[in-house]
Amino acid sequence: MDFSAPRWHLFLILSSLQCLPHSICSDTDFQGPNSFRIILTTSFYNRSWTQNLGSAWLDELQTHGWDSKTGILIHLRPWSKGNFSNRELMEQERSLHAASIAFPLIFQNHVSQWQLEYPFQVQLVKSCVLPFGEAPVGFLWIAYQGSDLVSFQNTSWWPSPKGGRRAQQVSKLFNQYHVVNLRIQAHVNDICPRFLLGLLDAGKADLQRQVRPEAWLSTGPSQGPGHLLLVCHVSGFYPKPVWVTWMRGEQEHQGTRRGEVLPHADGTWYLQTSLDVEAREAGGPPCPQQSRRPGYYGWELTPSVLVFLAVIVPLVLLAGLAFWLWKRW
Repeated sequence: MDFSAPRWHLFLILSSLQCLPHSICSDTDFQGPNSFRIILTTSFYNRSWTQNLGSAWLDELQTHGWDSKTGILIHLRPWSKGNFSNRELMEQERSLHAASIAFPLIFQNHVSQWQLEYPFQVQLVKSCVLPFGEAPVGFLWIAYQGSDLVSFQNTSWWPSPKGGRRAQQVSKLFNQYHVVNLRIQAHVNDICPRFLLGLLDAGKADLQRQVRPEAWLSTGPSQGPGHLLLVCHVSGFYPKPVWVTWMRGEQEHQGTRRGEVLPHADGTWYLQTSLDVEAREAGGPPCPQQSRRPGYYGWELTPSVLVFLAVIVPLVLLAGLAFWLWKRW
């Protein structure tokens, strides 16, 4: 084996979405969440059977559940109430509960006219965003079977270009409810942004925390004889923006395959990235590397130890299989 071969390095970069690989990111780059949305999903199974599901999200973090029977919001975080009073929260619960009754009823009453076919699903989404350095913006839209149907803006409903005749009919009907539309406008442009600001303030310590991940190596099914698939698991990091890659020297390896960033129940994230290498190039266990760049962490793979991975890991799997067969015997 050629011990003088260039070493593989695995670099993990925790950064904001505005930072690109190979750039230097500081802690001040992270702006945190800036959007809040409430999602009400109604599934229509037949004329007499519907089911409602509700939830609320701060970016990709779920902050609230919803009990469809009682109409009560379920606070999933210690700071999920924001700075709203109990009275204000009860008003929001009543509003959501009323919407969960009214909107499905409207769709049920227009199944034939709007050419709706059971089973179908309708989503009502109310959202607000705080663009950096700009005034808050509110949105509300309805989707049918996962596609945009109508949206709300300036006290009026507008059909989606993709919604066809059905979208035009829905918007025409909803625009007749002038008083309701004024209330919706207040919710979207006033109440939602205030609640979002309260959430960001109440949850500041939790949302701005930084959790360094754990990382470990394993091997996966190789592409053929003489090859080894290295799989890096990166788990428990927060915030979500992360960049993980395999490098050789100063060059990023183009064969790096990255999986999706998946959530943990505790609000942290998990990611795995893999690289197929020739066994003769492989080396061993990861050695933590302290990077000079903020938020950068690295591991080095030295010759001789990836051979350990290639040999020992299959042996462990075989031992586990033998133990399982022995227990069954």
